[in-house]
Amino acid sequence: MKKTTQDTINNIIWKACDTFRGTMDSSQYKDYVLTMLFVKYLSDFYREKKDELILKYDGKMDRVEKQLSREKFTLDETCTFEYLYENRNRENIGEIINSALERIEEDNKGKLEGVFRNIDFNSEAQFGRTKEKNAMLKHLLEDFNSEDLDLRPSKLAGNDVIGDSYEYLIAHFAGDAGKKGGEFFTPAEVSTLLAKLAGAKEGDRIYDPTCGSGSLLIKASKEVGSKNFQIYGQERNGQTQSLSKMNMFLHDINDAKIQWGDTIRNPLLLENDKLMKFDVVLANPPFSLDKWGEEEAKSDKYGRFIYGIPPKSKGDYAFVQHMIASMNSEGTVAVVLPHGVLFRGASEGKIREGLIKENLLDAVIGLPANLFFGTNIPACILIFKNNRKDKDIIFIDASNDFAKEKNQNVLRSEDIEKILSTYKERKEVEKYSHIAQIEEIEENGFNLNIPRYVDTFEDEEIVDVDILEDEILEIETELVSIKEEMKKILEELGLRG
Repeated sequence: MKKTTQDTINNIIWKACDTFRGTMDSSQYKDYVLTMLFVKYLSDFYREKKDELILKYDGKMDRVEKQLSREKFTLDETCTFEYLYENRNRENIGEIINSALERIEEDNKGKLEGVFRNIDFNSEAQFGRTKEKNAMLKHLLEDFNSEDLDLRPSKLAGNDVIGDSYEYLIAHFAGDAGKKGGEFFTPAEVSTLLAKLAGAKEGDRIYDPTCGSGSLLIKASKEVGSKNFQIYGQERNGQTQSLSKMNMFLHDINDAKIQWGDTIRNPLLLENDKLMKFDVVLANPPFSLDKWGEEEAKSDKYGRFIYGIPPKSKGDYAFVQHMIASMNSEGTVAVVLPHGVLFRGASEGKIREGLIKENLLDAVIGLPANLFFGTNIPACILIFKNNRKDKDIIFIDASNDFAKEKNQNVLRSEDIEKILSTYKERKEVEKYSHIAQIEEIEENGFNLNIPRYVDTFEDEEIVDVDILEDEILEIETELVSIKEEMKKILEELGLRG
């Protein structure tokens, strides 16, 4: 029996993108392509369940419908991909698709509510006038109708195929989108490293306050090793929040709570009007965000900014302090940030000093440059913990360990493993890591710039002058011999008298 592989899905979907290339940016058309993939998956999942139940109940449709209503998704026949494909030549196909998406949300309240909120298949602004729009939507449906794109669970070559394909496609869209791509996707290798450093365990609540398309949360959940965890996230971009919710379902995480809103100005994950607390908090927030909400922070009612208000033009420590305020008494925070947070002064310096004096900072890890979409600046990872037993901070300089791939640098598995073993074993490695006591950091004015603690300077090789003179003499002697030989050859050829 032929199975649908991730490569098959990737190739078909990538071909479907040809419908849009040249008419709109990939940061826009990704939403239409990935939404249609999700609808196709829902439809194939529903179709297989329905066929199984019809067989089981000998065609008694009342029993079939009752059982279908208990499945994780409910789908009306007018919402299936087959129905959309059959109507591909209709003049109002954009409206038909939109109506199907609305009905899917309505019939799956609490699960899929709002997941298609920001997508409009009938938009003239995006697709052009009716003729052009209908042609594009028809081509899209025809591409997805490929007989090789069978997304029924029994036809997939493994439990993670559809979820992994979704992640693969998001990564490729992010690469195409450049700087905009960095807003919704953290490179897989960085997500893996951050998830392993955070170390989520069974029963943990896992939270990402700037969750993007959700890849970091998914990576963190895979570290648990079971289904016993709870996922929470917040994302201020509505379209990206929708991607995240779809991504969760495609990875069979059906109870994730992904909120839509600005985490700093309006945190939505609350309990009894206070910030919800989590075992693991991890994020790759936007680097040095301008206009992040300084005025609102001054009157923050959740007690997040006790170490100080960050500058208006750089929101890095706003996210850090929100994350620290969101971890429980035994919690861990792992966050990717630009290097500037390590040494910038003024209010950021005071915040940094407060966090260090409270013994919250556990590790500073320097990463290679050019790992992230849209920026080639090097980044770092900071790890914070509550109730730390250690009174020191480990510094790791991993900036020189990477592989080059096209326009991006990537962390290899051995690079990730080296960072993890050094951090977990808390060991000093020459020119790679150093364990600094708080007194040493205080002597440096609470400056965390990694070269202050990890000396990567390579001594120049000492030159033996006597050996060098002998080598020069040997070269000069050889040169004289070559000149004499050339003179003889030229004389024999009659080129020199």
